[in-house]
Amino acid sequence: NPIDLDGSASMVRSSSADQQDTDIQFEDDEIEQLADSIEEERLQDLMATLQDKIDQNETLREFKDQLLLDITPEGLRIQIVDQSKRPMFDSGKSELKFYSEDLLVELGKTISQVPNKISLTGHTDAQPFSGREGYTNWELSADRANAARRAVVAGGVDQEQVSRVVGLASSVLFDQKDPFAAVNRRIAIIVLNRKAEDEIARNAGVREAGISDKTKENDRKLESGGW
Repeated sequence: NPIDLDGSASMVRSSSADQQDTDIQFEDDEIEQLADSIEEERLQDLMATLQDKIDQNETLREFKDQLLLDITPEGLRIQIVDQSKRPMFDSGKSELKFYSEDLLVELGKTISQVPNKISLTGHTDAQPFSGREGYTNWELSADRANAARRAVVAGGVDQEQVSRVVGLASSVLFDQKDPFAAVNRRIAIIVLNRKAEDEIARNAGVREAGISDKTKENDRKLESGGW
C-alpha cells in the first residue's frame, strides 16, 4: 500500500475503469479458451469424418493400413506411410504413383471442408540418394512433399490454405530401430490449429504473427494513452 504524507498507510480503491479493464481481460481469456475448444472439436470431427471416409471410400479403403491419424499439439496429423509392396513413389523418384495421387486427391476433398491451414512434410528412409550429383534425400523429401501438395490442391484445397511444405529427409524416423524400414518413407499432412499457424508465421518473420487480438487491443490502448 502507498504511504501518505503523515507516514500512515493508506488504501487506494480501484477505479471503475480499472475494474472494467479487468473484466475485459477475463472476457478475452474466456473467448480465447472458447475458440480453442471449438477448434479442437472441429479437428476431432474432421478426424472422425476421415476415419468414416476411409472405411467407406474404395480408394481410401485400399490404403487403410497405410493411413495413420492422430491429434498432435499442432493439430490433426494424417500420415501416409510406405509399404514394401505398395510405395507412394518409385525409389529415388518424386512423382506420385497413380494410386498415391488418387489417395491424396480424396484426402484433399475432405481437408478442404475446414478453414484451417495445412502443413505438408516429406520423409525418406536412411538409404542415401545416389545417381544425381548435389541431389540428396533432403531435396527428394522436399520434392515429394510438393508433389503431395499439388495432389491435395487438385482435390480442392485452396493454395492459400497451404502454410508450409518441407522435406526432412531421414532426420525424423518413424521406426527408429530400423532406419531403412519402409514406414520411414512417408508424407505427413497436419491440419493446423491456430497456435501452430501463428508459430509458423512468427518463425517466418511475420511481424505480428502469433499476437492475439487481446494483445493487439492492449497495444492500441498503450499507443493511444487509453491506460
